[in-house]
Amino acid sequence: MNDKVDVLIIGSGASGAAVAYSLADTKMRILCLEQGDWVKPTDYPTNGRDWEARLFADFAINPNRRARDTDYPINNGTSPVQVVNFNGVGGSTIMYTAHYPRLHPSDFRVKTLDGVADDWPVDYETLEPFFAENDRMMGVSGLAGDPAYPLHHPPMPPLPLGKSGQAFGRALNSLGWHWWPSDSAIATTEYDGRAACINLGHCTPGCAQGAKASTDITYWPAAIRAGVELRTRARVREITVDKDGLATGAIYYDADGKEHFQPAEMVIVACNGIGTPRLMLNSVSAKFPNGIANSSGLLGKNLMFHPFALTYGYVEEALDGNMGPPLNLWSQEFYETDRSRGFVRGYTLQLHRGTGSIVEAIVSTAAGRLPWGEDHHKVYRRLLGHRLGMSTITEDLPEEHNRVTLDPVLKDSNGIPAPKIHYTMGENTKKMMDHGVARSKDILAAAGATDIGVEAPILNGGWHLMGTARMGTDPERSVVNEWGRCHDVKNLFIVDGSIWVTSGGVNPTSTIQALALYIADSIKKRLSEGTLFE
Repeated sequence: MNDKVDVLIIGSGASGAAVAYSLADTKMRILCLEQGDWVKPTDYPTNGRDWEARLFADFAINPNRRARDTDYPINNGTSPVQVVNFNGVGGSTIMYTAHYPRLHPSDFRVKTLDGVADDWPVDYETLEPFFAENDRMMGVSGLAGDPAYPLHHPPMPPLPLGKSGQAFGRALNSLGWHWWPSDSAIATTEYDGRAACINLGHCTPGCAQGAKASTDITYWPAAIRAGVELRTRARVREITVDKDGLATGAIYYDADGKEHFQPAEMVIVACNGIGTPRLMLNSVSAKFPNGIANSSGLLGKNLMFHPFALTYGYVEEALDGNMGPPLNLWSQEFYETDRSRGFVRGYTLQLHRGTGSIVEAIVSTAAGRLPWGEDHHKVYRRLLGHRLGMSTITEDLPEEHNRVTLDPVLKDSNGIPAPKIHYTMGENTKKMMDHGVARSKDILAAAGATDIGVEAPILNGGWHLMGTARMGTDPERSVVNEWGRCHDVKNLFIVDGSIWVTSGGVNPTSTIQALALYIADSIKKRLSEGTLFE
């Protein structure tokens, strides 16, 4: 029998790590269960020359392809966008690009401004101090003064532009469009024991040097020093409740498949926008026959993905290739609503470096631009290191038919039902994506690029998982309240991207973590007042 803890956190990724760190100063007994392992820096692909090959094997971004024993399968066979995640200490921050924008103030007021979706029950100003705290903890580089945002001051200078960034900057200047060095959770100077980035390679398959801020090297060391326990290889099957409907803890399997019950006074779920509804839908009882905290019927619904379009071309100038952080600039020229474009809301253009030698060969051969025969090497030399690419990250409006359910057949290695994805791109998103591809082609033309290629949407582009347990003040229209507590279960909280009301048009990690810190702060204030469970 495991001893009862005050706080049980499920998931050790971006949000689970942040909430654990923040709550640690209460001196409560806090335990985090993580179904994956610690990942050793020596195991990252960027330690070896075969790093690109491993992107198609044990470090593939798609868990169905990666298929580690710590992963769970996902049925997304009918979706044009496949779920991308990572299970381990640090969660998907292990394999993200560390591109680190915040949501805009307008993103919290979509209903008021544009008459679609719903407004958030919190706003940018409320979250601003938590954005700043998270920037400090993660170690964010950037340049103050971006006119697309309220003024904020990243603690480190921005990533260098490089040859690719300079080419993009010249092109965007010629068009008169906004661009700015992006905020990135990558050290550009020595920071809190981490050395500055030395451009070992692409950031996605893990940063062997530790310049990229994954939560296993930022939040977790501080949380563990403060007394938080992190238990790995603990795959949670369900959250349990008592006869009154209060959470009592969780049932999980250890690495040997042995079942355990972990009792707790309070449970916090941090399993991402797919894993959270999967766990909660599987947590059925007499009190909650349709899944815990699901009286609204919205658990699993309103899934938002941020469908990506990739547009790229090739220039005469030799550029940076794949060495270094892949994303160092953004353009938010088309972020805010302009109804003359034929859609509401907007998108970010992420401007990035080229690819490695293997990916370039595979992609260009498949596209027919790299021939076999006597011209093969001549053409390949013209392509490799000459690629300019950009992705259109589109705002994805919430639609209830986009959802996560439990697969009736597919299960993980412990027999827990796998999540099944039901997703189609909305008409507004399609129009937005077409507009973004057209503007991307304008930028590439201004940069002198030829041999233009487009992938829209990117198949393995489900990096951003949002909306499946939305927050709100109305229990009939939301799963959690304005500070992350489930309407139906007074001692159950959710802190990950599933609580998002709308998706914005930027990478979500910075805002997910700011929300987790905000929810932790709300818990602490109500603890001190004695009103937490009222």
